[in-house]
Amino acid sequence: MKLPPLARLLSLLPLAALATLPALAENNVPPSGFNALFNGKDLSGWYGWGTQDPTDLWKMSPEERAEYKKKSVEGGLTDKKGAPTTDHTNMHWRIENAELVNDGKGLYLTTDKDYGDFELQLEYKALPEGDSGVYLRGIPQVQIWDSTLGDPRGLGQDKGSGGLWNNSKGAPGKDPSRKMDKPFGEWNTFKIRMIGERVTVIFNGETVVDRCTLENYFANKKAGYIAWVKPAAAADGDKKEEKKLENGWMKDPAFPKGPIQLQTHGSEIRWRNVFIREISPEEADKELRSADTEGFVELVNGKDLSNWQNAVDSYEVRDGSIVCKPKKGGDLLSKEEYEDCIIKVEFKLPRAGNNGIALRTPMGGHSAGDGFEIQVLDSDGYNEDHKDHPLLPTQYHGSLYHCVGAKHGYLRPVGTWNYEEIEVRGQKIKVTLNGTKILDVDCDTFDRSQIAHPPKGLDHRRGYIGFAGHNDPVEFRSFKVKRLN
Repeated sequence: MKLPPLARLLSLLPLAALATLPALAENNVPPSGFNALFNGKDLSGWYGWGTQDPTDLWKMSPEERAEYKKKSVEGGLTDKKGAPTTDHTNMHWRIENAELVNDGKGLYLTTDKDYGDFELQLEYKALPEGDSGVYLRGIPQVQIWDSTLGDPRGLGQDKGSGGLWNNSKGAPGKDPSRKMDKPFGEWNTFKIRMIGERVTVIFNGETVVDRCTLENYFANKKAGYIAWVKPAAAADGDKKEEKKLENGWMKDPAFPKGPIQLQTHGSEIRWRNVFIREISPEEADKELRSADTEGFVELVNGKDLSNWQNAVDSYEVRDGSIVCKPKKGGDLLSKEEYEDCIIKVEFKLPRAGNNGIALRTPMGGHSAGDGFEIQVLDSDGYNEDHKDHPLLPTQYHGSLYHCVGAKHGYLRPVGTWNYEEIEVRGQKIKVTLNGTKILDVDCDTFDRSQIAHPPKGLDHRRGYIGFAGHNDPVEFRSFKVKRLN
C-alpha cells in the first residue's frame, strides 16, 4: 500500500524522535472546559464597539441595543452629530485561513456576552507599528504593541506587550515584568485570568502580570487621568478651586461583568484560538482564600457558639454556618477585643437579607452606633421591597454604616456564597468583596458635618468584632481573623 508523503516520512523516524514532535492541533477547537469565541468561519457572537464606556450600551433599551449591534456589523451608524459613518466590522474585519484579520482600523470586535470571572486564551500575530490590545470586561487593556520601535513617546513601549498599560503611573502590572514578544511573523499566546478586579497575564509562557488590579479606565478618565496624556500644568493665578469630595470618595473599580474586546489599530493583526472559560464562585473563592492564609484564626467552628458572646441566644449553628434566628437580633461578638486586623468572612444572603459585621464595638453597646458596622445586605432585594423608602448611599452592602457608601453591584446572586475581606489599619478601613475593592476610607479625614449620625467607633481604636444581626437568616460559614498588631 502506498503511504501519503507525511505518513512515509513518519514511518522512517524512530519512536524516540516521534515522541519529540509537537502535537498537530486543529485551530479554533477549544480545550476541555473552554468555549470558542471565534468559530473559525464568521463573526457570529461579535459586534463592533470602540474605546467607549460599556455602560452607554447597557443603558440602551433591548431594542436599541439590538439595532446598534446590527448596524455596528453591517453599517448604518451615525456620529455624535447624526452624520452617517462608514465604520462597521464587516468593512475592517475578515476571515482568512480560519483566522480573524483586521486591517488596523475600525471598531473593535466585542463579544455579545458579558463575562464576570474568567480564563481567556488566545493567539495573535502582529505587524510592525501595531498598537492593539485585549479589553477585559470592556476595560482597556492587556497591551499589544510594537516593542522594536524603542520608546519614542515615553510610554514604556520598549518594555513589551502584556501589561495593564492604562493603569495609573507606577501601579503594579502597568508594565510587564519581562519582555516576551516574539519576532514579527510568529504567533504570540496570551493566557489571561481575571477574578474580581485582579488580573494574571501569562504571555508566551511567562507570567508578566501576577494578580494585579485592572483599574477602570473610564473612572480614571473621569478623574482626570489618561495614560497617554501628560497632565497640563496650571498657569500661575489660574488654579481652579478643587471640588470638595464626599467622605471616603474612591474611583469606580472594574465592572463586575463586561465583554471581551479585540482592540486593533496601527497595522494589520491576526487572531486565532480565542477561547474562554467562566470561573465558578467556588473556584474563585478557593483562589481568593489562598492569597493570604498565615496567622488567621477561624471563629466559626461549625458546631456551636463557644467562640462567641453577647447575643448568643439570638443565633444558632445550622449546617455548619452561624445564622440569626427568626425575629431575633443583636450583636454576636468575639470573646476578645481587636485593634488592627484582617477579617475574612464568607456569607450567603437570602432575598433582602440583612446583617452586618461589627467592628470596634464595646460590650453592652450597639455596633452601628457605639462601634462600627460594615453593612451586609441584599441591597437590590431590599430596594425592591421598599420602593417608597429605598436605601441611602451609606446603607448599601459593604458600606461603613452612617459614614460612607460602598460601590454597588459586586454581590453574587442571592443564594450564592460571597467572599469578603475587611482590613482595619488604624483609621483606615478597606472592604474587598469577591475580589473587588468596594470601600477604602481613612476615618481621620472625614468631615463629620457630612455624617448625620456619627458612630462612636470614629473615636475608638479597639473593640469586639462579630455579627450585627437583623432577624434575617443570613448564613456565615467562615469568619477568620488575623491580628496586625
